[in-house]
Amino acid sequence: MNKNENRNRNRNPMARAPRAGLRALVALALALAAATAQGERVLRASHQWPGGKGDIRDEMVQIIAREVNAAGVGLRVQVYPGKSLYKPKEQWGAMVKGRLDISAFPLAYAGGRHPEFNLTLMPGLVKNHEHAARLNRSEFMRRIRRIIEDAGVVVLADTWLAGGFVSKKKCVLWPRDVHGQRFRAAGKAFNQMLAAAGASINSMPSSEIYSALQTGVLDGANTSSSSLVSYRIYEQVRCLTAPGEYTLWFMYEPILMSKKTFDSLTPAQRLVVMKAAGKAEQYAYEHAKQEDERLVRVYREHGVQVVFMNREQFEAWRRIAEKASYRRFAEEVKGGRELLDLALSVK
Repeated sequence: MNKNENRNRNRNPMARAPRAGLRALVALALALAAATAQGERVLRASHQWPGGKGDIRDEMVQIIAREVNAAGVGLRVQVYPGKSLYKPKEQWGAMVKGRLDISAFPLAYAGGRHPEFNLTLMPGLVKNHEHAARLNRSEFMRRIRRIIEDAGVVVLADTWLAGGFVSKKKCVLWPRDVHGQRFRAAGKAFNQMLAAAGASINSMPSSEIYSALQTGVLDGANTSSSSLVSYRIYEQVRCLTAPGEYTLWFMYEPILMSKKTFDSLTPAQRLVVMKAAGKAEQYAYEHAKQEDERLVRVYREHGVQVVFMNREQFEAWRRIAEKASYRRFAEEVKGGRELLDLALSVK
């Protein structure tokens, strides 16, 4: 290029337009992104289970996050799995105070503050997944949700999960099988039942079962099908008593939101959150049975013996639970008899 051509190019503004235009577009995009980020509210969602490992509760929270994040209503959900933000039992108080926005939370973990919640992990109270769905529509659950909301928390999605027993020593079928074993049970009612059957009790979140079994603190435990897989507990046990036709263990593990957070959302944001929660709840209902099937498959693949309770064994446990757990709940909890009867009336 000669000097005249170079001078003519410098005088022509169109010669520099493509590069200048690109810089201007980039600057505009960055400015818009910054403005969006400044105007977007971020909600923190916490739970105790591993993220991205197929755990049904993690997936429910992830569904809500994906739906909300894509809705364009100035709201984004950031998920903190694996108790990376709050310890499991700390989440309830954090939601009540408005410090935590969303949690996948086993409600019986808050049974110390609200003893009525212990009914949502009562041995033999829920018969199967279809029965759990009927309970969700009952007066019993309406009262439980009222207590939750009065405490400062809102239910976004209902979830009932089945579970089973695991042991390093022997298969748990009859009450006598836990005698002398050091056991972990989620919730007061299961602790009472197992203690009445002769087990010694160590209380801890399900996220601590693996290490407790590994170090000899525990001989056995019961928890949900999802947790039994997500935490790889099959690496530490000899036998699994899986949920089946006669399932002793069912737990209410809803997705919850701080009422302070919920009340502060715009109507459009509330609508998006509730629609997303509806999708998460439907996912959980459709996949809960599959979690039980996956539990059996995974444990057999890892060489763990798998057994199922029959009716006679289930009834033997239920008789102990009625004396050790049902009766005590009715006597110790204000309004407990009425609430228990409401739950038992759902067939």
